[in-house]
Amino acid sequence: MSRGLVFMLQSVVLYTSANLLVKALAVLPTPQLVFLRSAISFALCAVWIWRKGDPLLGHNRKWLVLRGITGMIALTLFFHTIRHIPLASATVIQYLSPIFTVLLAILFDGQRIRPYRWLYFAAAFGGILMVKGFDPRVSWLYLGMGMGSALLAAVAYLATIKCRETDTPVGIVTYFHMIATPVMGSWSAAVWHPMTGSQWIMAIGIGGLSLLAQVAMTKALHLEDAARVMPFKYFGAILALGLAWTLFDEKITGWALVGIAIVLAAVTANAIAGRTKVSVP
Repeated sequence: MSRGLVFMLQSVVLYTSANLLVKALAVLPTPQLVFLRSAISFALCAVWIWRKGDPLLGHNRKWLVLRGITGMIALTLFFHTIRHIPLASATVIQYLSPIFTVLLAILFDGQRIRPYRWLYFAAAFGGILMVKGFDPRVSWLYLGMGMGSALLAAVAYLATIKCRETDTPVGIVTYFHMIATPVMGSWSAAVWHPMTGSQWIMAIGIGGLSLLAQVAMTKALHLEDAARVMPFKYFGAILALGLAWTLFDEKITGWALVGIAIVLAAVTANAIAGRTKVSVP
């Protein structure tokens, strides 16, 4: 097994673990969860940037601000869906983000894709509708929030691409937390829920695990071709399904499971197709 693949699998496990902690802290308001995650990650990132001597405010500030705002809203919506619908469903809806990324690139950049990839897009959205239709816990409200989160995550990803040549990966991530910490801190102050010692430990775990997951995924994409490692990212939905079923008794119905499988197959096929080079005769 290559090092890149090992880092990707580590990232999947770390992200899933962080999301399980969010589910365990579902009694806390969403703004409070996002604030705690952002504040802890920002503190860790700021120390890293200070030791490297990089500028805290970054270079490509217009795109960094856009990335920070869209990422903050996307994370807030995602955490809210985790609190209220099964973790596996929330995770698989979030996996629509790469589909939205391609659609936005077509709309704003005029990017052209092979016609068969539209079948993958249709299959992904069809699978999501199956998850919604066969699981009464997934209301239209939370489905809309989940899809909104995936769309905004796609915008954040495109903004990240704009900053790739000017700012470091940690610098880009730091900007997101630097924006989210005061905004969500102000909001959470109005709805703050007292926390026990164990809840503080879990909250610190969310911030630390999420940051480690981001680092692991960055290393994976530096060491290995994305077409090889990105499909393994979607193993996270299967992991979330098994662990949430075991720990929180979140059972998924048969047809909803079929919908999840269709979405995973479609986004995996899209990830591979998106990296396939077109040969010119």
